[in-house]
Amino acid sequence: MTGMALAAPALALALALIAGPGPAAPPRPASPAHTANVSQAASATRASNAARAASGTQPSSGTNAIAARAPRSSVAPQGGRSLTAEDVDAWLDGYMPFALAKSDIAGAVVVVVKDGRILAQRGYGFADVAKRRRVDPAATLFRPGSVGKLFTWTAVMQLVEQGKLDLDADVNRYLDFRIPPRAGKPITLRHLMTHTAGFEEQAKEIMGTDPGRVVPYQTMLKRWTPERVYREGSTPAYSNYGAALAGYIVERVAGEPYDDYIERHIFAPLGMARSTMRQPLPARFRPHMATGYSLASGKPTAFEFLGPAPAGSLTATGADMGRFMIAHLNGGSTDTGRILAPETMLLMHDSVTHPIPGLNGMALGFYEANINGRRVIGHGGDTSVFHSELQLFRNEGVGIFVSFNSTGREGGSSVLRTALFEDFADRYFPGPGDDRRADPATARAQAQQLAGTWSISRRSHSGFLAIVDLIGQVTVSIDSEGRLIVPFATGANGQPRRWTPVAPFLWRDPDSHAYFGARVENGVPVRIGVSDFAPVMVFDRTPWHRSSAWLRPMLLAGIAALLITVILWPVTALVRRRYGAALSFAGRERLAYRLVRIAAALALLAVLGWVVLLSAMLGDIGNLASPFDPALLAAQLFGWLAFVGGGAIAAWNVALALRGRRHWSAKLWSIVLLLAFLTLIWIGAVFRLLAIGTNY
Repeated sequence: MTGMALAAPALALALALIAGPGPAAPPRPASPAHTANVSQAASATRASNAARAASGTQPSSGTNAIAARAPRSSVAPQGGRSLTAEDVDAWLDGYMPFALAKSDIAGAVVVVVKDGRILAQRGYGFADVAKRRRVDPAATLFRPGSVGKLFTWTAVMQLVEQGKLDLDADVNRYLDFRIPPRAGKPITLRHLMTHTAGFEEQAKEIMGTDPGRVVPYQTMLKRWTPERVYREGSTPAYSNYGAALAGYIVERVAGEPYDDYIERHIFAPLGMARSTMRQPLPARFRPHMATGYSLASGKPTAFEFLGPAPAGSLTATGADMGRFMIAHLNGGSTDTGRILAPETMLLMHDSVTHPIPGLNGMALGFYEANINGRRVIGHGGDTSVFHSELQLFRNEGVGIFVSFNSTGREGGSSVLRTALFEDFADRYFPGPGDDRRADPATARAQAQQLAGTWSISRRSHSGFLAIVDLIGQVTVSIDSEGRLIVPFATGANGQPRRWTPVAPFLWRDPDSHAYFGARVENGVPVRIGVSDFAPVMVFDRTPWHRSSAWLRPMLLAGIAALLITVILWPVTALVRRRYGAALSFAGRERLAYRLVRIAAALALLAVLGWVVLLSAMLGDIGNLASPFDPALLAAQLFGWLAFVGGGAIAAWNVALALRGRRHWSAKLWSIVLLLAFLTLIWIGAVFRLLAIGTNY
């Protein structure tokens, strides 16, 4: 999924969108809770598609839209290759083996569907390196991660179609526990499906390899509700909690366990006999499971258990994923059965919101990945070691799915899945280039408005993982020629992109399909993003009190001051002893002098403890779990003692020093130490290191 693996700096800093002022969301179909209203919404969609067709834009697909067109042919689009089984097989066979070897990836599966049938399904490399078991696209099981959310969202739409769920009703109507309102406003299934419920990040027990640590997702949902930190419908902040909540609603309203529901109402009708949401894997599936690796040349990883299961517990073959793609391209049906009515499928695909107008938007569960003028929707997925992508070319009736069982060298699988999609589109569905050019002087002035520090919307606010924001904030700057420098938006080669202005607050990378842009409100940029990231997270302007622009230097300077104090304390004592000198002060002043040095040592120990704890927990996502609760509480309590207690001692030391007989340099240093402690207290309070609790 785009982020089943926690949104932490080392795990996922990415994602965003683009440009220009506009409404927070497009008009919605009225009351799409019942089948009749679904039909009305679909009729409106078809009318809109007809209008687009009249203006030269292709209509969205679905069974009705397909029927209205002449049959597709294998004739290549202008400038493109003909998408035939022979051509795509040959292309993939030349593309994938070298790419896997270069990136140290063990194996992969690629499936291409077209016109209601599987055109190509190819397995590459090894499902198990040690056993030399090769990938079989029809039999080898992969973990598609958050691509599995599409099954949860499809299940929601089935119940919407049956009139059992209302996309715009308060979700508390369907729950046996309560999601608190924010400013008196509830959230809806539409908010959950577009990741705009406003939840902060939830990471505890999100993933692990120890079956003994698995917490039922229903228990996880009820144990702690993440704070709603954004106004509903306003800000995309990718939420596994929100997707799991939707799965629980499906379970409660349908009256059957989530796993059973997906098997009976999606897998069975589509003939997906080699797919499951169950954890651990049923015995019949285990011999066919691909082994996961960080690197193909490294050690294997055990089966990963997903905590918020409806957000990404899917295990499936490539062939089965092909059947799922066909259903979504063919108005909800395959040759074996139907999962949704065409009208419902259109509603799901065409209800698009644009967090940053001008870039790809978010449909109901799918995100847009439009390319070369083609309408594309899909979803990405990640566990710790499996990395996947599913994309549907709506009007062409074509879908492509890829999954890797290794992360690869320098995150090679994530780079490769994007490159494969873009190269596939350029080969078979090319489009005209973007030759727009914005006025350079205006573009430079707009770029200057973007300079500064920005924070990703998907982050923790109330727990200790808020500290990730201090680590992960990004700084947008302008070079001497007025060009944007965006550090989180590098190209596939890892180098900064060359952003060319093409429209107000919109830039294009001429060497790729990427766009960078900003949302503007009342003349002020309030969000930024990049188009090759999913439209489920944005970057917001960081308020001054959280900005790493001044907090990082202050923190480093403070730690240096504390370290120098601790190191010089015994050194100066030895020097005084060597020359028979004594401190020029005594009594309370001498006591404060010694206590502040002890406090400095304790503060450094507290900082080191947090570094070790964060490294352990963020370095292995399986450590974001209850067994670390005692260490977390110890770090929090010790932080209070070391930071707040040390700050009080430092303040007392300053008061005595300024009134006492110390040298002016010693008085100045006492102030420096106080500032060091105040910085630690500020960071601890703002980024929740001083909060007491084990929910995150």
